[in-house]
Amino acid sequence: MDKLDTLFSLQEKFDERVIRERCIDFDTETWIQKEILAMMGELVELLEETNWKWWRNPKSVRMEAIKEELVDLLHFFLSTCLKCGIGPEELYQAYLAKNQENHARQDGTSQRDGYAVASFKRGEIP
Repeated sequence: MDKLDTLFSLQEKFDERVIRERCIDFDTETWIQKEILAMMGELVELLEETNWKWWRNPKSVRMEAIKEELVDLLHFFLSTCLKCGIGPEELYQAYLAKNQENHARQDGTSQRDGYAVASFKRGEIP
């Protein structure tokens, strides 16, 4: 088993435990909505660890807290993948395809509209 397979397996076991021990019975759509809300909550917690509030005095960024929030986010992301029937191999292949498309967009070779390479200065809208 590789690392991604291990993460999916661990998450599936945890999800099964939570469902069993808390007697949860949601349909797939409800699960996906709840997982998305949980990820949004984790993103807010992650944002709170940064100095995004320009009207406040800056604080020291706690990298350990940021890492913890990222891992929390990963838990819910993996759980969402599982609820949607996406496994580690499908996620890996989809990532590779999207990464290739993202590079094509930056190269101006994408077949999608709006990604032609433009020459402009930083901060300038082409």
